[in-house]
Amino acid sequence: MFIGRENELAIIQEILDQPGGSMMIYGKRKIGKTTLLTHALKGHSDKTVYYECLRAPMKDNIEGFVSVLVRMKLLPVAISFNSFMDVFLYLNTLPETLNIIIDEYPYLKQFTESETVDSLFQNIIDNSLANIRLFISGSHVGMMKDLLEEKNALYGRFTTVICLKELDYRTVSAFYPGKTPYDKVGMYAVFGGSPYINELLMPSASLKENVIRTILNPSSAVYHYADNLLLSDLSVSSNMERILFAIANGKKRYTEIEEKLNMTSNGLLSKQMKTLLNMELVSRVVPINKPNDHRKARYEITDNLLRFFYTYVYSNKSALQMLGAEAFFEEYIEPSLVTFISHRFEDVCRTYFSRQVQSRKLKGVLNIGTYYYDDSATRTHGEFDVVLQRKDVFDIYEVKYLAAPMTQKQIQEEVRQVASIKGIKVGEIGFISINGFELDNDEYVCLDGASLYQ
Repeated sequence: MFIGRENELAIIQEILDQPGGSMMIYGKRKIGKTTLLTHALKGHSDKTVYYECLRAPMKDNIEGFVSVLVRMKLLPVAISFNSFMDVFLYLNTLPETLNIIIDEYPYLKQFTESETVDSLFQNIIDNSLANIRLFISGSHVGMMKDLLEEKNALYGRFTTVICLKELDYRTVSAFYPGKTPYDKVGMYAVFGGSPYINELLMPSASLKENVIRTILNPSSAVYHYADNLLLSDLSVSSNMERILFAIANGKKRYTEIEEKLNMTSNGLLSKQMKTLLNMELVSRVVPINKPNDHRKARYEITDNLLRFFYTYVYSNKSALQMLGAEAFFEEYIEPSLVTFISHRFEDVCRTYFSRQVQSRKLKGVLNIGTYYYDDSATRTHGEFDVVLQRKDVFDIYEVKYLAAPMTQKQIQEEVRQVASIKGIKVGEIGFISINGFELDNDEYVCLDGASLYQ
């Protein structure tokens, strides 16, 4: 089932409207790069050649590519070529226009000097795409990003670049359309926005049932994905799993992670955090009112499924094996699951406002994020988790992932808390309650779960 990706499809169509050109698409494993390309090119009038690179020497990859061309009858027989450049020079002699996908491009660099491979494809793009649309794809995010650096031979060579992200909470809900907003948020908070993962779920099953049959099942593809995603990248070290575990279990500040892993003196953490940030598996989050305060920065795992796996499963695999999936869920996950989802619900609400701004339904917003307050007079400090920054004021939204509607008493308590904080210019005070409100309220902006999914 193909869902979403309208913007990306439009970008690819722009390439298809030209007789030749080059495009780079990258993103982590199982994010849908190949599916997007094959879907966009399906039924196109020009032939599409798809080749997934091997973890093998260049000679083997050239032979593999040639075998695909023979199978598609673009070559009469398997001719011996010395380089990919020679193959593309041959393809340039053909009277037809071709769409060529080179998937998992970084594999070409495992057995050949990296700069040599990039220079080779620079030459191909510069001189051999008169009748070819070339799509270069890869899952090793850090290595693919290097192609965009000014020092790289491929810098500036691509007509366009797509960094493919997970589907957002609203788009991915199409995989389980019959669920309530409460359950949709729960599914997204645990399984995230990977199309591959969500296609493996049972839409009619409960969150607990889906967790038991996938994440808590070592033979399932979902478990395998979560357990091996890091190890599939060429640039990671085993220490990075410990970093994810620390972040998933409450060590959000750099100094907290450093102390937890006993890496306070060797400088290794900084290097490995940089790699995780470059791979986009971890993000650095700062309050919108303290953008340059390093002490307020925290690190978050960007992939919901990985966050769930490293919170509950990573360090408890032996318990999972001994107890079985159902007992493990009840003992290790169920007591804190609502709290886990509640934190992810804050992300959902920020994304909701981002969608509203991008669609121009909401205007005048300069930034969306969290707001840190430190009131010395009342000796209180903390963060408002969903805040819209406008020109002179901040709109503050309190969000609640509650099984029951939010009561009027809860609203008034939250209003008093906001009013007690000094030094913040408050515009609107709003509330987002996944299961709605006990009473109608015209005094404040009140959004329920259904509003998030309209």
